[in-house]
Amino acid sequence: MNRTSIVLLLLVIPIVSLALDDGPRPGYRDTPIIPGQKWKVHDSERPYPVVVDPGAGIFSTARPDDAVVLLDASADLSAWSSGGKEARWGVVDGTMEARPGSGDISTRDSFGDIQLHIEFRTPPEVKGDSQGRGNSGVFLMERYEIQVLDSYQNPTYPDGQCAAFYGQWPPLVNACRGPGQWQSYDIIFKAPRFSADGSLLAAARATVIHNGVMVHHDREFLGPTSHRRKPSYSKHAPLGKIKLQDHGNPIRYRNIWLRNLPDETESDSR
Repeated sequence: MNRTSIVLLLLVIPIVSLALDDGPRPGYRDTPIIPGQKWKVHDSERPYPVVVDPGAGIFSTARPDDAVVLLDASADLSAWSSGGKEARWGVVDGTMEARPGSGDISTRDSFGDIQLHIEFRTPPEVKGDSQGRGNSGVFLMERYEIQVLDSYQNPTYPDGQCAAFYGQWPPLVNACRGPGQWQSYDIIFKAPRFSADGSLLAAARATVIHNGVMVHHDREFLGPTSHRRKPSYSKHAPLGKIKLQDHGNPIRYRNIWLRNLPDETESDSR
C-alpha cells in the first residue's frame, strides 16, 4: 500500500465511524437489564460490533450425505408449513421469498441438536432503517432466534443486528454483505436440557458462522427470544421446529439443510 492509499484509508475510517454514531442511536433505555450483563435489552448505548469484510465467499450446493434437505434448487416447499397448513411464501428463481403478510413458516419435522446451513438475501432495494430494513429471523426450536437483518451500514441496537442472539448477544463482529447479496449462516445448535421437575439442567447453546466468519462461539442462549423483555427458561419438548420469520420484508432463502447431531452424553457412555 502506498502513502496515498494510507492517507485515503485514514480519511475514510472516521467518516464511517461518524456515520454510525451521528444522531440518536436506535434502541431503548427503559428495558430491563439482561441477566448476567450490564446492558439493558436492546440497549441504545451498547457498543456496535466492529465491521469486517467477509470477502466474496464461495457458495456450493454440495452437502453431507447424511443431510436433511429443507430447501434445494427445486424450491419445493413441502418441508415447510404455515400453522400446519401449506407454506404461503413465494417461489422466485429457485428460492423461497417471505411475502409480506404471508406469515412465518416452520419445518414440518422437529429437531434437537443440529448443524444447520442456511443462505439468505436481504432486498437489493434499500427501504427503511434500523429494524425496518431487511428484517427476518431464524428461530431454532421456534424459540431461539438468530436475527436476519440488513445490517450493512444500517445502525440498530446491537443485540438486534444481523447474526445477533436477538435481545441477548450481539455478534462478535458485523460480517454483513451489502443489500441484495447472498449471505450464509452455519449454526451448530445444542438444545437445552431440563430435569423432570422442569428446572434447567443446561442452557441452549450455539456457534454461528456468518459468511465464513465466526460471530458466536458456543454461546449460551439466556432463554427464548423476546422483545423488550429479559429472557427466562421454562421447560419445553426436547425437539422443536425451525421457524423463519415474516417481518414484512421480502427476504429470500435458499440451500437450507441440516444434520442431526448425536447426544454427546449418550455417545460418551457407550
